[in-house]
Amino acid sequence: MLKALLHRQIDGIEKTWNYGAGYMRDLLDKGGPWTFIRFGMVASLGHGKTAPAEARAAAGIVGTLAGDCGPCTQISVDMATTGGVRPEVLRGILAGDRPAMGEAAALAYDFARAVLERNLPDADACRTEIARRWGEAAVVDLALALTTGQMYPTVKYALGHGRACSKVVVAGVSTPFRFPDPVTV
Repeated sequence: MLKALLHRQIDGIEKTWNYGAGYMRDLLDKGGPWTFIRFGMVASLGHGKTAPAEARAAAGIVGTLAGDCGPCTQISVDMATTGGVRPEVLRGILAGDRPAMGEAAALAYDFARAVLERNLPDADACRTEIARRWGEAAVVDLALALTTGQMYPTVKYALGHGRACSKVVVAGVSTPFRFPDPVTV
């Protein structure tokens, strides 16, 4: 019964977001209902409300782009659009164009990139500025948006479902995106 309910939830995700969620079905069928529920609970951590929507979108999209070349990025963009992030901001984030993405998104973008690159001085400076502008809870919001942004493509590829790159569309316009430069440790 629980498994059937969760399959209907996945059906709703696929229909609402026009998104292939076969890896979620595998997670549910092979890992079991409680594994799927725990996955959803962790994923929900990336939906904070303290940092501005543009900043959360930037951190999440940087995380997603670190592991994806299309469908997960598209759903991240679609969710950000539904959350009120303007198309021009999203296009700027995807292109890595800091002036186009705006000040709030650029700060979160820089923070996310610095964290992924293990650039501790830049991450520290961004973290300090984020806390000054929006409070310590905003740092947590952005950290979790970055982390959960990476989670979906990681699970998808690990389960063998990450096979196709695709274009990303923002407000009906195909939008080129730039993968973040590789992280060097």
